[in-house]
Amino acid sequence: MEPIIKVERLAYSYPRRELVLYDINFEVNKGEVLGIIGPNGAGKSTLCKALNGLVPHFYGGKYGGRVVVAGMEVLEHTVAELSTKVGIVFQDPEEQMSGLALTVWEEVAFGLMMLGFPKEEILKRVKEAIKQVGLEGFEKRSPFELSGGQQQRLAIATVLAVKPDVLVLDEPTAQLDPIGKFEVFSVIKRLAHEGSTIVVVEHEIEELATFADNILLLDQGRVKAYGPARDVLTQVEKLKSLGVDPPSVTELTYLINKEYGANLEVPITLDEAIKIYSEAVGVS
Repeated sequence: MEPIIKVERLAYSYPRRELVLYDINFEVNKGEVLGIIGPNGAGKSTLCKALNGLVPHFYGGKYGGRVVVAGMEVLEHTVAELSTKVGIVFQDPEEQMSGLALTVWEEVAFGLMMLGFPKEEILKRVKEAIKQVGLEGFEKRSPFELSGGQQQRLAIATVLAVKPDVLVLDEPTAQLDPIGKFEVFSVIKRLAHEGSTIVVVEHEIEELATFADNILLLDQGRVKAYGPARDVLTQVEKLKSLGVDPPSVTELTYLINKEYGANLEVPITLDEAIKIYSEAVGVS
């Protein structure tokens, strides 16, 4: 089966700057979740923008390689054309608000109206998208009266309403408090469980470990590790050397094995850790 995202030898530099992405290669199959991790300045956000055509169409600069999403090669299609295939959600939800909608319902409908969808289809899609992100009952509320977590869920709804083939989330919880983070992660996990194709940049490694199929580790624009989440997240020394903290339970078990000569299976989630440690001490 042809992957829904295929990135081959991608290289990019913004105008009058050195390369920020070097020889990037990866694939994402339909229904998979790819987590992108790495220190600040690694090129994660630039990579996200390369998936929906903002790089290079909007920013310009030097571009090499090939990016194909849902059968569309990025260089051969406009950002508007790609927006129906790739929906992107950024860190700050207020930056994605139209500024013209008076209510949550209107905000979700705005993009569909701009794309010329018929009224009946708009009504159907807005209702579905609002339900998907758990904002039922907020349809008549002003977008700017919502909490941070609710605003980010609204931003996700505006993208889901278009029904893109791929959802790209660039640090969607970076500016949120713990409650907001919980709200947004609940939506992402639900979408992942339902089979959505998702690319997500995230610093909350513990959360990412619970739903990502594969992980791409970037540093200074280069791929340092790529593969199944377990394979990447258990590379504790490599992650730490790049300033990326692995899941706490992963690092703890790694240190126990190293310092005490234990041979415990290394978990990447809390549920796995509870099971492994319970078996180790004979608790059923």
